[in-house]
This record gives sequence, C-alpha cells and structure tokens, in this order.
Amino acid sequence: MDIGLAVGRGTGAELAAVFERTLTRLGHLYSTRFTITRSPRVYHSYFSLLAERGAERIRQRTQQDAEHYERFCRAQAALGVPAIFRTAMNAQSLYLVRQRMQAVKVDLVRSRTGTLLLIRDEAQGFYTGENTHSPDAVTRTMTFSKEITEKVIAFALRRARRQWPDGGADQILMAYKFHLLDGALGDWVRDIAARHGVDIGLFQPDTVNRNLIEHGLAPRTVIIGGNEWADVMHPVLLDRFASDRQENRFTENVHLHPDVDRLTEYQTVHGSADDLAGKDLVNPVATVRAAAAIAERHAGCAGAEQAMERALDALKAQGVHTRDLGGRHSTTEVVGALLDALDRETALDRETTGHASDQAAPTLVAD
Repeated sequence: MDIGLAVGRGTGAELAAVFERTLTRLGHLYSTRFTITRSPRVYHSYFSLLAERGAERIRQRTQQDAEHYERFCRAQAALGVPAIFRTAMNAQSLYLVRQRMQAVKVDLVRSRTGTLLLIRDEAQGFYTGENTHSPDAVTRTMTFSKEITEKVIAFALRRARRQWPDGGADQILMAYKFHLLDGALGDWVRDIAARHGVDIGLFQPDTVNRNLIEHGLAPRTVIIGGNEWADVMHPVLLDRFASDRQENRFTENVHLHPDVDRLTEYQTVHGSADDLAGKDLVNPVATVRAAAAIAERHAGCAGAEQAMERALDALKAQGVHTRDLGGRHSTTEVVGALLDALDRETALDRETTGHASDQAAPTLVAD
C-alpha cells in the first residue's frame, strides 16, 4: 500500500517521524506492507515565511510551495495513491491548492445527544482567490460558483448516506454569508436541493450558531460550512459537543477535481507549532490517530482505529501525556509508550477475533 507524505516546517519533521514510526508498527501488526513516498520539498509555515522579508518575496515563496505541492498531489493520484498525510504548512499556499483541486474538509463531531457531520467548503470563498498588491493596500479577488457549490453538496449527501446508510441525515444545513451574494447562492441551493430531492436549510452563520446554542444537535446533523464560518467555529464545536481539543484531532480533505479522483489528504488540526520545533514536546495524538485511520480506511487494517483509541485510553490511565495536556513526557516517550500499548491491544484483538497479524514488516521509501 502506497501512502504519500508531505512535511512542513515548524514541528513537521518531528510529526513526520511519528507518522512513519506509527504506520510502520501498524503495518507490522496487520501484515500490510506500506511504502511511504515523501515529497522532496519541505514547505513553509507562516512563521518561516516571515523571515523572507517583504510581501513580494513571501508571495513568490507562497506560489512556489503551492505549485510544488499541487504537482506532488497530482503525481500521487496518477499513481493510484489513495491518501497523503501532511503536516501543517502555510495556509495561503494550501488554499491555492485546495481551490485548484476542489477540496472539502470532513470531520465527525459526536456528542451525547447527536452527531455532526461537518463538511467545510475549501474550494471557494474568501480563503481562496488571489491577492493584488498596491501601495498600502491588498485587494483579494475570490469566486463562488454554482458548479463548485453543487459538487460540495453532492459530496456531503454521499458522505451522509455512507455515515447513516439506514436513512441519512435528520437535517442538512448550510452556513454561508449568502446575504453578500445578491441572492445567487440561495437560488443555486434551492435548485440543487430540488434535483437531489432533499431539504437544505441555508442560513447566515450567526443563525446557525444561535440555533446550535438553543437546540443543540439533532441526532444526525450535516452542516456544510463556508470556510469563513467553519474554520472559526471548528474548535468551538469540538469543545461544546465533543469535549475535545484541536490538538488531539485529525481531519481529512477530499479533493473533488476529476484529475485527482477524490485523493484524500489527512492532516492534524493543530498548526505548525514553530515555537516547539526541535524540542520533542509536540503533541503526537492527532498524528497517530491519522496513521490508524489511513491504515484502516485505505489499507484494510480492520480494527486499527479502535485499537489506537484503546491504546490512547491506556496512556491516559497511566498519566502519560505531553505538557500541553498537563503531562511531563516528551513526544518520543509518549509515542514509545503508545506503541507498546498498541501491541497489547492488537494482541488482544487476535485472541478474541482473529484479526491482525505480525507476519510481515512494512517498507518505507522516501524520494
């Protein structure tokens, strides 16, 4: 199984090592041979770009990173690679790629009363577009289109049916600043919803927020969010409905452009954490969860995600954490203890279900 790897600055190198180490162990435990192809470029973080000094220099580096990463993604997709793990990189470069490859971000937020399938529209809107500089001003030009809106809605409906095959979602909402678009977005959504035979509620972001505060989540809720809303609200939704933090989460970005055939990119939700670079202090939880998800969803390692969660629970019981979670352990110590716990959990799986095996060792290849 071939998997791509893209590494940004800041703590990217440390998290890439965590990902490789974890996927290696998962491959060994589940008899799956992984080949990891690493992008040869180390991509800028926002803070590493600031050292370039000057808007024009930063613009050039941003474009170069975007063009290189887009080529890497397209090359991996052409080879049939189903997934890429990427550490944090400069958002401006990243959104140029997401616009060109028509990306959506997927996260599942579970509460005691309901489940939220959050689909973030990364392919259009303010986060995408191009900048034009003039003395003391930056003009940003961006686009909304019916074509992209329909692709995003169609993906959300497919994903909802996959999540709830016995009946789909109870409600489908869209959170966009549609009042700024001359009524066009509302017309598109009504037409698209009618053709798909579903009810979609298009609301201003503050209305969605107010209703969530007042009523909470329906048992099965889909929210399609413009990035202008979803990026800001994501940590709030995690805190309010899942009692979770960004530092522990990964998400998947699915690319809808036909040239990349739904190539899926996994990323940690937290940023590059440049201030922690080289200190062996970065929280590895989101990265190891992403490795388990890739192993199970793309390489057939059934039970890998549950085994990882049980291993993380074992560490929690032992008080093994990095400092951001109130612990005193280094990244290396946490990962070492986690993989030992993972060995025990998969051994238990073998005893009870016959899943997992340790017959084959994986191969890691960097180019």
